[in-house]
Amino acid sequence: MMRKERILIIDDDPDIRDVLDLSLSEHYTVFAAINGKEGLEMVKTKNPDLIITDYNMPVMNGPEFCRQMRHDILFRHLPVIMLTGKSETKDMVLGIESGADDYLVKPFEPETLLARIRMILKRTLRSLDANPLTHLPGNSSIMEEFQAHIDAGKPFAVAYADLDKFKVYNDKYGFERGDEVIRSLARILIDATQKLCGLEAFVGHIGGDDFVFICGDDKADAISQIIIDAFDTIAPSFYAEADRLAGFITGVDRQGNAIKVGLVSVSIGIVSNVNQKITHVAQIGELGAELKKYAKSIGKSNFQRDQRKK
Repeated sequence: MMRKERILIIDDDPDIRDVLDLSLSEHYTVFAAINGKEGLEMVKTKNPDLIITDYNMPVMNGPEFCRQMRHDILFRHLPVIMLTGKSETKDMVLGIESGADDYLVKPFEPETLLARIRMILKRTLRSLDANPLTHLPGNSSIMEEFQAHIDAGKPFAVAYADLDKFKVYNDKYGFERGDEVIRSLARILIDATQKLCGLEAFVGHIGGDDFVFICGDDKADAISQIIIDAFDTIAPSFYAEADRLAGFITGVDRQGNAIKVGLVSVSIGIVSNVNQKITHVAQIGELGAELKKYAKSIGKSNFQRDQRKK
């Protein structure tokens, strides 16, 4: 069964929310917020694929919602349709400039709205190299960032992060719970990199539970420690009480043997151009895989940095 795409409606008018829900719920999973501030919170918790927001609302209007959402790398690529009354069409330039992808004038035909939604979702999937689970940039964008940092010639670090003991967790708790863990790690990576590097840091999602972040070499160790501390703090919350108290779960390894494994942890391997010259993108991947493999062998959350000089 295909996953229904998720649409967040932000409108202070309950009648408009009802009309939109009736028009969309047959085709999409629909959520609703009553103003931009509440909408920002729901963007983080509901993981929508598209947002429909009113232009004029109390607390936070549509353009301000767009501006604030676009500041977050995790959500800046989410498509937004803005709704406006006929008397406000002159203000739509502001709506588009604030980050809306399209707009509709109220009242509108439901079929027109559905057609716009289908077009925007198709265009977004085609044009964005974004992971569907986290909306973080995917492999093409990651490679471009690697190359841009190599070309710039400044000190930088690339850190590969992924989850340990995750397969057994997924087998026991299911993919939906596993996806929650992956999204939690994505949020921790974003928060940690933005805390120390602002919007300059880059975070990408390679796939599955594999992530990468790029930052100044002098910040990489501190960011990695923040990630480890934050993840280890929330990791117990992913488990049922009995498993949490036991400190482990049982499962089977790839050979089918029964095993006990501890709680999920995160391993990070840091590649830097400070001690050695990095000349091509593949070099980063090779070094990162080697370092991450060593980090995973430690058995608990940790980061490892390449210290070799070349």
